[in-house]
Order: sequence, then C-alpha cells, then structure tokens
Amino acid sequence: MAGNIVTKIDGPVAVKNVLVSVSDKSGLERLIPALLEACPGIRFYSTGGTYAAIEKILGDKAASCLTQVSEYTGQPEMQGGLVKTLDFKIYLGLLSEKYNDAHVADLERTGAKNIDMVVVNLYPFSETVAKPDATPEDARANIDIGGPCMIRASAKNYIRVAPVVDPADYSKIVDECKSSGGKLSLETRFELARKAFAHTATYDKAISEYLQKLNFDNIKNAYPEIVE
Repeated sequence: MAGNIVTKIDGPVAVKNVLVSVSDKSGLERLIPALLEACPGIRFYSTGGTYAAIEKILGDKAASCLTQVSEYTGQPEMQGGLVKTLDFKIYLGLLSEKYNDAHVADLERTGAKNIDMVVVNLYPFSETVAKPDATPEDARANIDIGGPCMIRASAKNYIRVAPVVDPADYSKIVDECKSSGGKLSLETRFELARKAFAHTATYDKAISEYLQKLNFDNIKNAYPEIVE
C-alpha cells in the first residue's frame, strides 16, 4: 500500500512543463503555438519526430521554449529509439506530489522538474494489425511501451498532472488555459485521466485479442531463424 498522504491539492495547476510525444501529430500545429501564448513561461520537452515537428512549428521561438528529452535526462535515445522517455527524471516529474516533502526533496536532489501536462498518443497497433499483410513482427514493433507508461503515470497523478491522449481535446484545453491565465482545473485533469485510462485499456485489449488469435506455428513461420 502506498504511504504517500496528499494533504493539500491545488484546484487549478499552472501549465509550465509539458511533455509531448505523439504518433498522431495532427493538431500540434494549433496546440503548440496556442499553449505558448496562453501559458506564461511554458517549456516543451519532446523526442524524435515529435521534437522535429514542434521545432518546425515554433521556428525561431523553439530555442527559448523547446528541449530534447535526451538533453533533459542526460541520456541519449537508445536501442534504435525504443528507449527515449523511460527515465527516472521523467517519472519523478510525472508522479511527484507538490505537497509531499519527500517528493520535493527527490526533485531537488536529482534536478528533475514537475511535469504538468503530458500530450501522448500511441503507436498505431490496431491500424497495423488490421492490414491484410500484417505480420507478427509488424504487430510486435507497434506495441508501445513508453507511451502507456507516461499516460498511466500522469493519469494516476491527476491531482497535479493533465494527461492528454486525444487531439479532439486540444481546443478545450487551450480555451481553458486562455481563460485562466495558463492553468487547468482539477475537474479537467480528472476528466482527462478517465479518458486516459480508457485509452490504455482499449489499447492493451487490442494487443491481447491479437495475440490470442495467434498460435506458436504463426510465430515459427514469422521467425524462421528461431533455434529450438
């Protein structure tokens, strides 16, 4: 059983540090500039293709408000990009409780920062396996690991973090930030958390159902190099 006791919860939380890592990049061209305008002092942290997309969107402004996750963590992307956000500084920032003295001390000791919003959507697993010629290896390659971890961590900590998994929510989030001076309410964070857990549950269900349809002969045919 967790020993942390939350003694005080802010209603609105200022959006200062935002982690962005998306497979579906639609809507970023509207979201990123709007958040930059609505949220004073905001900084974006991103990886790979998402970083490149945000850098292009921001242009000359990128230098002042966009940071590579690898620069923040001090660790390069590894295993061909499979390991980018699975780092303790990321999860300290996602799981920290503002009024927990031990959490605050851990942030100070490690140089980690509170992450206030996570904008994440996942590898297109269902779309991949729906293709007639999809192989078990295609499916395996499209099982997202870092994305669900970030979504679950941020959704668990909805008392402080906003987990954003659906581009359809971008406009609502921007409107609230504009009207509140760059803050998101506890009610909004809670609603986003409910959607986030539904999203990861649906994703895992799709993976499970696909694997249940396979037998070991499918695997042997997909990987003829297997040595038994």
